[in-house]
Amino acid sequence: MLSPDLALIHSFDVVPSLPQPLRPLLKIAYNLWWTWQPMAAKLFIRLDPELWHATNHNPVRMLGMCSQQVLDNAADDPDYRLALDHVLERLNQHLDRPAWFETWKLDPAYLNESSSSGPADQPTIAYFSAEYGLTECLQTYSGGLGCLAGDHLKSASELGLPLVAISLLYRNGYFQQYLSADGW
Repeated sequence: MLSPDLALIHSFDVVPSLPQPLRPLLKIAYNLWWTWQPMAAKLFIRLDPELWHATNHNPVRMLGMCSQQVLDNAADDPDYRLALDHVLERLNQHLDRPAWFETWKLDPAYLNESSSSGPADQPTIAYFSAEYGLTECLQTYSGGLGCLAGDHLKSASELGLPLVAISLLYRNGYFQQYLSADGW
């Protein structure tokens, strides 16, 4: 144990190097699209199921904690790379497709022509909620209403709605609820 008069000078985080064939995992991990795409989540589960569980299903944290040997083995596995390519192709299709909202024309009477926040034909929707349930690793919800708000966000993404979600951020996460055997 350090004595109180010694101060910490530097802190270093050592993370494994992601092999080139696995670099697309970062694009997938940093886009919440993976939370409603089971095949994307399975890529991370396949790497290390125990670590996936230990990181509370957080792919970014998991990739930073995954052993170099596991990453190298996955990079050398043609079946894993094929699954990764398939998921990446689906993500790119999702990002590049014309979404429903882009093809839908708004009535100009509803638009504010003097808006300086963006093009007049592209309004932005602000969605306020006390909590959003998107995934276990983002502890910003406690129950059903948060999960419903999270589903609204996922649907808005699928529809291409220009929606901005505004909520509270709990620095230490939200609490978890459990029921005992006798219902408490």
